[in-house]
Amino acid sequence: MDDISTGSLLLTLALLILISAFFSGTETAMMSLNRYRLRHLAQKGHKAAQRADRLLQRPDRLIGLILIGNNIVNIAAASLATIICQRWYGDWGPAVATGALTFIILIFAEVTPKTLAAHYPEKLAYPNSMVLRPLMSLFYPLVWMVNHISNGLLRLMGVSHHNPNDDHLSSDELRSVVHEAGGLIPRRHREMLVSILDLEKVTVEEIMIPRAEIFAIDINDDYRAIIRQLTHSPHTRVLLYRDNIDDVVGFIHLSDVLRLFTKEQKQTGKSTLLRAVREIYFIPEGTPLNVQLLKFQRARERIGLVVDEYGDIQGLVTLEDILEEIVGDFTTGLQGPPSDDISRQEDGSLLVDASITVRDLNRETHWTLPTDGPKTLNGLILERFEDIPAPHTQLELDGHGLEVMEVAENRVKSVRFLPAN
Repeated sequence: MDDISTGSLLLTLALLILISAFFSGTETAMMSLNRYRLRHLAQKGHKAAQRADRLLQRPDRLIGLILIGNNIVNIAAASLATIICQRWYGDWGPAVATGALTFIILIFAEVTPKTLAAHYPEKLAYPNSMVLRPLMSLFYPLVWMVNHISNGLLRLMGVSHHNPNDDHLSSDELRSVVHEAGGLIPRRHREMLVSILDLEKVTVEEIMIPRAEIFAIDINDDYRAIIRQLTHSPHTRVLLYRDNIDDVVGFIHLSDVLRLFTKEQKQTGKSTLLRAVREIYFIPEGTPLNVQLLKFQRARERIGLVVDEYGDIQGLVTLEDILEEIVGDFTTGLQGPPSDDISRQEDGSLLVDASITVRDLNRETHWTLPTDGPKTLNGLILERFEDIPAPHTQLELDGHGLEVMEVAENRVKSVRFLPAN
């Protein structure tokens, strides 16, 4: 070393610091890569992404290589700095070298390159992977030995370096990714994606048409009354029952009825309607919407009756009801107006149909009324009041004052939420 000039040692030291910065920045860049974007680019044939992806398949080896290279360079830099400072400061040389080199490496070989790599991981990781690949082959025996010892120590502590589920996102994590996509995904598309993820948290009874509101026809009624009800039916599929809705006959499609009436002309009667009846599809209550959507698809059904554990009918669910949870109400457009069940009064109060589901009420008003109990506002009021309230009774639901406006058939029909003070 005595034969080497100080200038040459300084140039070598500067080169070692640059190499240290390379390893430090590359480590941060490789670990900051978006794994999903990386795999997408690799599948499209992006050569640099494919190299980086292969290196990241064994992060323990990649980190081992980078740290081996970085430590060799830093130790060599420390030795050179000590020699240079001894020539300049004599016995004070090692102390000066330690302080000066620590500051230089911290600024120029650690903080600056790592900050740059964190901001632009792809711009550094992809080209630097060209250097890492041959270095991995060159230092593989040393990397293997270091990883073998390190992984052995981890196993002694009960930690496995193999975790195949590290890159798997939960539904909540995926929901956060969608929300944070920002301008990359149109707002309406983000809402639909989040709605799809929410299907597993919503059950059929939360969106079903309650039993009391099902449009159904008693087949034992007068024939002309039945035809009149069919003529004025708001739906193309109508439920038929005998005397009580629990004694269901089946669904009829108005197109089937029209076809039979056209074919048989004047020889029609209740028997004609019964020939048009389609088999009933039953849905157990508590079925998540994502599961029911698949069941509708597999069974090629579009409508079903929700039944409880005793087989009693609780309500009715259609395929359109589930799809509306994703895309919104078909009848009002994507950015539809507020629900018909809610009307805002001049004094700022809200007149609400108590048959509205708590979920829909929360969605329209941005409230947080509990959804883990009764599914409708009527049910929530009855649970809290522990009785059927009389009209004009006032109570409070989670900080929202309301007045019962109408009660009929042992149910709260409408309420008025008082304006906030």
